[in-house]
Amino acid sequence: MIHIVFQQADIETLQKAIELDATLQGEILHIKDDFAVGPIADIYETEGYQNRRDWWKKVLENSPYTEQLDIVDDKLTTHQLQEKLKDEAEQAWIWMAPNQHDVCGYYWLINQLKEFESRIHILSLNNLPFINDKGSIFYPVNLSEIPPKEFIKAKKLARPVTISEFELDGDEWKKLCSENGMVRTLDGGKKIISREVSYYDDKIIAALTKDAQKLNKIFQTLFTKMKVHTGDAFLAWRMKELINDGKIELSGNWNNGWKEISLKLPGAAEEISKEVDINA
Repeated sequence: MIHIVFQQADIETLQKAIELDATLQGEILHIKDDFAVGPIADIYETEGYQNRRDWWKKVLENSPYTEQLDIVDDKLTTHQLQEKLKDEAEQAWIWMAPNQHDVCGYYWLINQLKEFESRIHILSLNNLPFINDKGSIFYPVNLSEIPPKEFIKAKKLARPVTISEFELDGDEWKKLCSENGMVRTLDGGKKIISREVSYYDDKIIAALTKDAQKLNKIFQTLFTKMKVHTGDAFLAWRMKELINDGKIELSGNWNNGWKEISLKLPGAAEEISKEVDINA
């Protein structure tokens, strides 16, 4: 059995679940790219793939993640998966939580596994209740939120991806690739909506004040109040764009890293910020 997850935190959670339930024993593969943001036109072609790498290089510049561009090789991971699946006794379980990161990763991956359709299983956690460590019912958005003991329940959700799903999901991903929106959000189930690159800009502006704040504090505000999350590197890149547009004032030098960066609203933006609701 091969488990496939889309977020780093999911690996440790799944490993703990495997320790509790030997029937889950298997290798864990991690699809690392966040396909919910960035260009995806011609994503399987050399030009489209390189265009996406060039974009990520720009986004990760001056971030704590600059080295990650060289270690993220989902094409190689997928090739290794395909080679393993040539063993007809092998099967793959794709774990998909209800967030745009997982769903977009699933769409990108499933298009490359059709020849193994009878042995590809999906575990969709959409709108499913679990019990947390305090004994309360909750609906997880990320796989890592589920207590390891609850995976005994979760594994019962595994089912083969149907032939029609391979076709329909493949067509849906092709449509998203042709739209090539720079942001993609989840609208329930597996419904992904293409958005403009500025989708999170209002939330960023709403997290700022006329007094300068450190970048990490701004991130804390955003991640606490935003209903639809994205990565900090993408948000920082958008902040740079907003600085270039004169909508944010910068203190510090990006070349010295995030820790030295402080941001605030320009004077003219003070009244505008009051009209924006970050919780929307």
